[in-house]
Amino acid sequence: MSTAASIDRSVVEQIVREIVLAQQGGPPGQPELVVSISARHVHLTDADVETLFGPGRTLTPVKDLYQDGYFAAEETVMIVGPRKRMLPTVRILGPTRGTSQVELAFTDCISLGIDAPVRLSGNLEGTPGCVIVGPAGVVELKQGVVRAERHVHMSPADAEHYGVKKGDRMNLRVHSPCPTTFEGVIARPGEGLKLEAHLDTDEGNAADLDHATGIELYKP
Repeated sequence: MSTAASIDRSVVEQIVREIVLAQQGGPPGQPELVVSISARHVHLTDADVETLFGPGRTLTPVKDLYQDGYFAAEETVMIVGPRKRMLPTVRILGPTRGTSQVELAFTDCISLGIDAPVRLSGNLEGTPGCVIVGPAGVVELKQGVVRAERHVHMSPADAEHYGVKKGDRMNLRVHSPCPTTFEGVIARPGEGLKLEAHLDTDEGNAADLDHATGIELYKP
């Protein structure tokens, strides 16, 4: 079995690229914000992990993500869409969940030939499915493929600072060579969460987030 050391580091880092930026234009004491570009990834149930990788198998953490308790796993799977179009090595994120799902960017959906809606993680009702292929088996999802909706995790204190509650929409302004304002960023406050906005790869690349010099998160 391969080990974490044998994995191409660039592949793992592609899962979540974390960029810490000073927020511009805000009052003193503005919280520090991390903006993460989330690449395509999969969440699996315990049962589906065993189907795909073998009886008794569990996920092998290889990189901790920014939010405590979450990780990129060593294991990858193939995602197969209609007409046998496929993405060969899609990373699994842990820990396991109660329902398996696949989170993609728009260009991924085009490549697979899947018309996936924009949804928050876990909101899977009425979404299309796909086939997930692992080294030991295959899982056919009847539903569960989504385009990840932009959102921002935050603590209750952060939510109070911004004057928002769960489900409120915010704006995220990126100062870069391609300055962009992302509207409709969903606030997701919760105990134990760090202030972190999630964009998908298409959104991050469009705003040239890697070369950003500052960022503003605000309630419109």
